[in-house]
Amino acid sequence: MQVNLYISGKLYFMKRFYLLLVLLFSFYSLSAQYFKNNKAIKSYDGFFNFYYDDSNGKLFLEVKKLDQEFLFVHAVASGLGSNDIGIDRGQLGDGVVVKFIKTGNKLLLLQPNQNYRANTTNALEKKSVEQAFAKSILFGFPIKESINNSYLIDITPFLLKDTHNIIQTLKKKKEGTYKLDESRSAIWLENTKAFPKNVEFESLLTFVGEPTGKYLKTVAPDAQSISVVQHYSFVALPEKGYKSRDFDPRCGSWPLVYKDYATPVWESIDKRLIYRHRLEKKQPDNTISDPVKPIIYYLDPGVPEPIRSALLEGASWWNQAFEQIGYRNAFQVKILPPDADPMDVRYNVIQWVHRSTRGWSYGGSISDPRTGEIIKGHVSLGSLRIRQDFLIAQALLNKPFYKNDENYNAMLEMALARIRQLAAHEVGHTLGFSHNFTGSAFGRESVMDYPHPLVTLKRNKINLSQAYDTGIGAWDKVTVAYAYGDIPKGKNEKEFLNALLDKAFSQGMMYITDSDARAKGGAHPYAHLWDNGKNVSEELIRLLAIRKIAIQNFSEHNIKSNEPYAVLEDVFVPLYFFHRYQTEAVAKLIGGLDYSYAIKGGNQKIVQPLDAKSQNEALQAILQTLQVSQLAIPDDKLKLFPPRAYGYPRTRESFKSTMGVAFDAIGVPTSAAQMTIDLILHPQRLNRLTQQKAFDSNLLGTQAVLDALIETIFNQKTNSKYEKEIQNACKDILLQTLFKLYNSEAVLPQVKANILNTIDKVLVELKSDKNIYNNYLINKIYLFKTRPKEFPTFKVNPIPDGSPIGSFQCLNY
Repeated sequence: MQVNLYISGKLYFMKRFYLLLVLLFSFYSLSAQYFKNNKAIKSYDGFFNFYYDDSNGKLFLEVKKLDQEFLFVHAVASGLGSNDIGIDRGQLGDGVVVKFIKTGNKLLLLQPNQNYRANTTNALEKKSVEQAFAKSILFGFPIKESINNSYLIDITPFLLKDTHNIIQTLKKKKEGTYKLDESRSAIWLENTKAFPKNVEFESLLTFVGEPTGKYLKTVAPDAQSISVVQHYSFVALPEKGYKSRDFDPRCGSWPLVYKDYATPVWESIDKRLIYRHRLEKKQPDNTISDPVKPIIYYLDPGVPEPIRSALLEGASWWNQAFEQIGYRNAFQVKILPPDADPMDVRYNVIQWVHRSTRGWSYGGSISDPRTGEIIKGHVSLGSLRIRQDFLIAQALLNKPFYKNDENYNAMLEMALARIRQLAAHEVGHTLGFSHNFTGSAFGRESVMDYPHPLVTLKRNKINLSQAYDTGIGAWDKVTVAYAYGDIPKGKNEKEFLNALLDKAFSQGMMYITDSDARAKGGAHPYAHLWDNGKNVSEELIRLLAIRKIAIQNFSEHNIKSNEPYAVLEDVFVPLYFFHRYQTEAVAKLIGGLDYSYAIKGGNQKIVQPLDAKSQNEALQAILQTLQVSQLAIPDDKLKLFPPRAYGYPRTRESFKSTMGVAFDAIGVPTSAAQMTIDLILHPQRLNRLTQQKAFDSNLLGTQAVLDALIETIFNQKTNSKYEKEIQNACKDILLQTLFKLYNSEAVLPQVKANILNTIDKVLVELKSDKNIYNNYLINKIYLFKTRPKEFPTFKVNPIPDGSPIGSFQCLNY
């Protein structure tokens, strides 16, 4: 009896158990048909069909085709608002080719390796390359239901991943260690949508942790819990018919680089293509034709006027270049429709991005990594940039608010002129173009340069009417012709494109991009950031004269009524450092190299040292920035700068002070002097000076530059005790810089010999004119000679942020 009861109880238990399993299986085996017929579940039909179940916050994807490649894109729809952290609204992430593959009861999202290929019809040769290099499995999805080769998967865990690497970014920026809190994260339906060739998903992600940095605390309401909206796109790859175009280092485009192992041995395995939008004529045989599909950019409707109109105008400049290659209305700019999502891959977008501090604007794109075809261009414009140009104009003008606080039109016009150019510049990046930092040297021939406002004197008054250009440049038309122009029938493409570039260079155009234009160790005589003029030395002298007049005119009327004088000090910052970028440009001529991205048969200059005359002119010009008459702030201006007003503390863009609440009238000039000294005495520059002197005795050498610095700083005449104190500080920082250089592994032994020789010369000079300060310097030199790595340092405050935020300051050796 007991046994029978046991068996009956066991059978009863097993029946209940199996019934529970059936119920659970039924719950997790919800078919696509069930989702479509259930009114409580939201159904989306498109490139992928998917379903959102509000009862458990899950999103299910229907996969009908396996092994079919598509594009996976991730981005952030809402950011953190900090330029320093660098997670902006609308920031694009990767765009990679992926496909679903099936193994057992799982679908795997696989990313093939596009960096290593075999462009061949030999299937086994292709497979050999695929098997040689790693692939990436981005996620594994258990199959919930399988009906007629259609698979239903829960993609909720995938969408709730930190795909944009926000945790890693915060850690790298030393803002804290955070983790994703799933209890405060969810599928976000606002812009989760389906279309025939793309589906868009969003998720709200919340990260929790303890903030350790200084930036996150300033932008988050609660820095222990920060939430962003992450955006994902599954996109159909472009239709066939797009023809890739080869990259040329002289063409002004960015390269897409991969290795093709099917390449014949006598050719390079490295393949380089350019990035560009698809563009075709409706009437290919016509000289001028409308496009089959125009390139349309949509402006963020959240941009206020008059900035909105300026951005529409500036971005539209590119149509001038497309008209020149025979396309009518090929490039258009419109306002984004109210119901459109700027993250939707179907829209090229110019987005207005707010941050707590001003920062860089940038243009990015999503492209087909197989071909370089641009699918979506996305421009992010920092909303505070326009205010910086307004501030520069406010500082330059003579008493703009003398009688009327509403007298801002001249300043606004300069700021709007800059924002037009900025719109064209960033859109240019999304068209596939890189910087051309020689544009300013040849009559503003490229909007892809960084322009400094061209300020002139008209009847000895500051004039801003020519501050920025008003259209596309000659070089920009060349880049559009290379990237988007049609190859005439019967013409060899490579020969035609080479001829196009050869013609541009024969007309005096030049192309040099980022790494060759930076002031830190840079050497190109024409490629600079934020400069003007082919002769940068003459332009520096001209700018110093304009700066002098503007400083003389500067008064309390450069701010509005009822504003504290603390604001006046902040307006003075861009005026005092008005010459900073032209100084960077001139420094590069010292030990400079004149060169191009020359190719064999291209008839361009390969490389040669810059001529002695230009180098000597540059040295004499840059030394003027170390004259105490340039560094000293006039007494009547110093009286305008009291301690900071309550509620108006110093910021990263203010002058720094070693004087507590007082304005640092010695420290500010010292910071400016340190900037110039660091530029001249960059280790790579000194090494080049030594090398070029070894080949040509007529060129500048390291010792000549060091001697000129010593003569300028130690022997110039001063007209007041104030100027003498500035000179003393400059003596100290020059010696301190020489000490650092001597201890640096970055400089040649020959350079160290010149440095030691210079220090000995200074010691002799100091002994010949002993005073309290010179005795201090003498003791400092003796300490250096005794214990070279233990010399006492004099702290120099860095110059305020600049272009548009951040600048080369004291260099690390």
